[in-house]
Amino acid sequence: MNKQELIKKLEDIEWEDFEVKEAKSEVPKNSWETVSAFSNTAGGWLVFGVKKEGKEYTILGVSNPEKVEQDFIGVLRNGQKFNKKLEVKCKKYNFDSKTVLAFYIPVAESKPIFYDNPKNTFIRTGSGDQRATYEELNALFRDSAFGTKDKETTKFKLKDLDKETLDRFRNYIKNLDSANPYGDLSEAELFEKLRVTIDGKVTIAGLLMFGNEDSIGKVFSDFMIDYLEIRGTSYSDAPERYTYRMPLQKNLYNYFFSIFERLLTRIDIPFKTKGAFRDENQPQVLAIREALVNLLAHSDYFGTMKPRVRVFSDRLEFMNPGSLPATVEVLRKQELTLPRNPILIKIFRILKLAENAGYGFDKMFNGWKSYYKIEPIVENEITFYKIEFPLKTKWDNVPDNVPDNVPDKRREDILAMIKSNNKVAISEISSQLKANEKTIKRDIDILKQEGKIKRIGPQTGGRGHWEVFK
Repeated sequence: MNKQELIKKLEDIEWEDFEVKEAKSEVPKNSWETVSAFSNTAGGWLVFGVKKEGKEYTILGVSNPEKVEQDFIGVLRNGQKFNKKLEVKCKKYNFDSKTVLAFYIPVAESKPIFYDNPKNTFIRTGSGDQRATYEELNALFRDSAFGTKDKETTKFKLKDLDKETLDRFRNYIKNLDSANPYGDLSEAELFEKLRVTIDGKVTIAGLLMFGNEDSIGKVFSDFMIDYLEIRGTSYSDAPERYTYRMPLQKNLYNYFFSIFERLLTRIDIPFKTKGAFRDENQPQVLAIREALVNLLAHSDYFGTMKPRVRVFSDRLEFMNPGSLPATVEVLRKQELTLPRNPILIKIFRILKLAENAGYGFDKMFNGWKSYYKIEPIVENEITFYKIEFPLKTKWDNVPDNVPDNVPDKRREDILAMIKSNNKVAISEISSQLKANEKTIKRDIDILKQEGKIKRIGPQTGGRGHWEVFK
């Protein structure tokens, strides 16, 4: 952050990655909350020597910048106050005779980050620091064991898994390729090789993928993947709560094929041939298959939230318990592979249902956009992440005689309304433009993706506002 960027932040109202403290002669005690929040969320700048009153910033300066800098960095590095040693970057800025200190707090690779005790774990919401809830704290602790939970062993043996599913799996890989190196292994050798068992004990991954109701139920008392089809764009405009809910399945293997079969009926698959046969491996099909594998292989099965799929009339939603380990931009780099459950993703790769050990965002984004003309939308929080796929090549169910530029015109109107009132509610926009709220939310998501607007603070309750970029 250079001086001009700092000035720009001070001229604006609120930033999620920017916090100021007066710090005239010493490190403010509430700085530790912000350090924890930035470390646990997405990183950010903590600035000393600036006073904030309402929406106004005043530069006061730090009277002894060298001491304050050393005191602050010393606490973060000595490993006594915080549960982990933290490295930060420091910059100094001079405004006339006043010195301002800015510290960049990066997001931690291993979370949670707290001071004194775990109760002092904070996360960043909007432009403020909030104490983590019990569920958020537990999710952060589970994330600290990222990539290790599914290799933990249970008391079960291979004989305790579902025999029918194991046989289906073995037949499937044999039919994939007669030269498959796994095809000639004995059952015990095969599942040790895949780490379904380790030294004869079934792993968490093996139990989830191939277990039966009794064995899974002894470790995960309410195991399920929740799949619903809703005839509407939301629960509120649907004539009934849902038209179909998938019955409970034995395990992840059964859930994959049952859900994928339903999803194939809900997306467009134009007739194309590949050689003499119909080509059903079209990009949008592979994108949705990747999303389903992503859900099953990367969910946090130890939390209270259940993996879920919602099929609305205008979109598909995949809700994954557990947050992403990095931003979508980072995860889209194909060389980066950070699987939450490495054994599960390996099994899907053996089945040739996933091509890499990462999250497959590039395949999902590019494949879906190649047909539906827009990328999926990803929302990432502490306890979950959600991927949303629009089912229309246009954003509205508009009549055929309505010009194609209607959605574009509506988004221009939304921008104009936000510019004139940066606290305008979605319900107000919906009422004035005579479009349902779900349509307005989708338009706003597009405007966010295009970098035209940003939401500061919560969506509801009147405490947040919109920021418009030129």
